[in-house]
Amino acid sequence: MKIDWDEKPELNITPLVDIMLVLLAILMVTTPAIIYEENIKLPTGTKKTSLSKIPDLEVRITKNKKVFVGKNQYQYNAFADNFILFSKSIPKSTIVYIRADKHLQYGSIMYILKSVKEAGFSKVSLITQG
Repeated sequence: MKIDWDEKPELNITPLVDIMLVLLAILMVTTPAIIYEENIKLPTGTKKTSLSKIPDLEVRITKNKKVFVGKNQYQYNAFADNFILFSKSIPKSTIVYIRADKHLQYGSIMYILKSVKEAGFSKVSLITQG
């Protein structure tokens, strides 16, 4: 018997690929059917404590640049200082809405917005008529 040392063996990987595709198909079909359930015992809460609702604050600016905060009226030029004094008794988490006349200039409304922000309020919104 003569051995041919120059012979190169050929690898046949077709059966391996077939087996892997069948296993992949089985995995894809069975995975959605697996349901994992963990029994968790959550603590029971009490309904005795309720959060107090902080009332909203509305700032209105008229066409004549008169500023109203609730029922209080302020002059436009003195609004920043007066609002800081007014807001000392109000929680800073209060939502402030600014409503302005549509004929006012943009800068006038931004002055009021800046004054409210400088007073420490972070939740400030502009109200528009849609």
